[in-house]
Amino acid sequence: MDFEKFFNGKKVLITGGLGFIGSNLAIKLVGAGAKVTLLDAMIPGHGGNLFNVESIKNDIIVNFSDIRDENSMNYIVREKDYIFHLAGQNDHILSLTNPFPDIDINIKGSAVLLEACAKFNKDTKLIYTGTRGEYGSAVQLPVKEDRPLNPKGIYELSSLTAQKLFKIYNDNHNIKSVSLRLTNVYGERAQMQHSRFGVVNWFIRLAIDNQTIKVFGDGSILRDFLYVHDTVNAILKSAMCDKAYGDVFNVGVDKPTSFLNLVKTIIEVAGSGKWEFAPFTPERAAQEPGDFYSDITKAKNIIGWEPTTELKEGIAMTIDYYRKYKKLYWGGSNDSIW
Repeated sequence: MDFEKFFNGKKVLITGGLGFIGSNLAIKLVGAGAKVTLLDAMIPGHGGNLFNVESIKNDIIVNFSDIRDENSMNYIVREKDYIFHLAGQNDHILSLTNPFPDIDINIKGSAVLLEACAKFNKDTKLIYTGTRGEYGSAVQLPVKEDRPLNPKGIYELSSLTAQKLFKIYNDNHNIKSVSLRLTNVYGERAQMQHSRFGVVNWFIRLAIDNQTIKVFGDGSILRDFLYVHDTVNAILKSAMCDKAYGDVFNVGVDKPTSFLNLVKTIIEVAGSGKWEFAPFTPERAAQEPGDFYSDITKAKNIIGWEPTTELKEGIAMTIDYYRKYKKLYWGGSNDSIW
């Protein structure tokens, strides 16, 4: 079943909808004929950017509110057929020095959303996007969904706790939900003002600016890097699949790439930039899980999804986008021309 047939006319809420993945998801849903509402608190540094939805600004409703606001959430969840929960604190470095934003936004915020649905819209279906960091260091590669969960940081722990909340409400309150563990997502519409999260996009910024990219260690650590449009397709296909509800899925790439190969590919495609080896900073060393790449067999078999974008192709499209709109992502403003 294609997205247009399934989502046409459906009422949809996307939390964190002005951010990286949320805005790409919104564009896809508007194209499918959905009636889309975006909720975003526009917390500085988290990537909310009005320009992300410039192309669909006349086709959406934007609510500048916070998922921790019970009164707001009690109202906004009503009559929504699907709720995609992407709002969250995902700054790994911040979580090392201040655990409370992760606890407050990721755990309390998820609980507020779920309680609002339990009280005012029990028929909605929720899709929660967590992180592959919930696993911590890989016990066996590729990593399957049934592997041990040993998060190495507060952010990853808060994501796992939120995922468990969704499972509890699914099982105990019949609030249907799917949880996804996303790998390293890159692509258009991500924040490009700092390096605290979004490593691939930050490397792309450095290459575009002809700067030096630091490759930590010897560059041999393996990761799976996932293009944002493939991510959006996984989110939508999971929402469409009745068998997916109540379950958790890896959303990644089963073809790992070393960081050194990633950086060399970015510089090759950009035609600019340099690289050098560098020792891990204490902050990065504390959270570095080593090699990690996802087993996506379950997603293939149940929701019928697998990525289709090769790394070089995705990097090329990302570079083209940021070269065109650089001034709207490099600067200090998150405003568009609205």
